[in-house]
Amino acid sequence: MRRLVVIAVVAVAGTLPAPAVAAKVDLLVVGKQDVLRGPAKVRLKERSVKVGGKRCRVGAATPLSALAATGLKLGFRDYGACGKRPRDAGGLYVTAVAGEREKGRGGWVYKVGRRVGTTAAADPSGSFGDGKKLRGRQRVTWFWCEQNQSGGCQRTLEAVPDRTAVAPGETLSVTVRGYDDQGEGIAVSGVTVTLGSATALSGADGVAVLSVPATSGARKLEAAKDGLVRAFPRKVTIAG
Repeated sequence: MRRLVVIAVVAVAGTLPAPAVAAKVDLLVVGKQDVLRGPAKVRLKERSVKVGGKRCRVGAATPLSALAATGLKLGFRDYGACGKRPRDAGGLYVTAVAGEREKGRGGWVYKVGRRVGTTAAADPSGSFGDGKKLRGRQRVTWFWCEQNQSGGCQRTLEAVPDRTAVAPGETLSVTVRGYDDQGEGIAVSGVTVTLGSATALSGADGVAVLSVPATSGARKLEAAKDGLVRAFPRKVTIAG
């Protein structure tokens, strides 16, 4: 009888589903002058941050948890009472990242996709207060914001190639747009777009035309302009 029970337990255990793998978001952290981390894929899981002399738990699917995964030194101001429960971290405000501390009209904000979050980065109500938490494959950008007179941040760039697989010597058209806090985009001229050794500037229509370099393999497509937040790099494959 005992042998049958053991066999039954083993059989049941064999039917249990495998543990769920935590989803990942794409993360980029851009400081005053340089990229501080990323682009990187970060798992959505609970983490802890140091606030004053204590450790505070942060919810898994939050922009603050993603930032904490970088290992960058962070500074906080707690408008609540964070502690062992992730839901109590909703009052945490990021004051510094990697030694770059808020000053005057400058400070740290995050975007989910193209929009600046409207709640604190660990708020249990979600980034926009609608109850929706971060999901896998979403894009999270933390960046140093220099507020303009109307209280908004500088635009974040996005560079979209007309295709992601090219051959050496071909031309590649890249459309560059800049997005404000609400996610409204405009064409941006004068943006430096690079793919490997190839470089081009975007025109008045926001389009840059690159001559694809002769070296084959996966390359990063990047776009940057002074005064704006650089774009998330995209992968373009050059097939020789």
